[in-house]
Amino acid sequence: MTLYEQIREDMKTAMKAKDTQTLDTVRMLISSLKNKMIEAGTVATQELADADVMGVIKSDLKKLKDGLDSFVAAARDDLADAARAEIAILEKYLPAQITDGELEVKVRAELAALGITSSADLGKAMGQLMGKLKDVADGSRIKQMVDKVLKS
Repeated sequence: MTLYEQIREDMKTAMKAKDTQTLDTVRMLISSLKNKMIEAGTVATQELADADVMGVIKSDLKKLKDGLDSFVAAARDDLADAARAEIAILEKYLPAQITDGELEVKVRAELAALGITSSADLGKAMGQLMGKLKDVADGSRIKQMVDKVLKS
């Protein structure tokens, strides 16, 4: 079963269970996926590849996390709780993220292999690391770890 099919099945399950939070979140995701299909010129009978679906999910997650920061700053706990619930629902469709310890080991090894020792080469480091770690770690986590490693 493809990731897209799994999302559609989860929508049906949420409908039957009358789980409005999950249903609303999954419908929003399906809408984003359909927009991606239109943008890519994919016909309705073709599905997006799992990598494309994960890209859409990551994009939606980034928007939700940015919104969550705004809600917390504005002391809108109701909206922040709703955003956290949506984030939790969407994250279950992505591969598990590695721990900070594992991320630090991988970042240190890659920086050593590239010979990068200063922040001047941050762009080069991020390009290489994002290519290798984008599926197991969020870009903001990778950047924070690179900054931490280069400062130590």
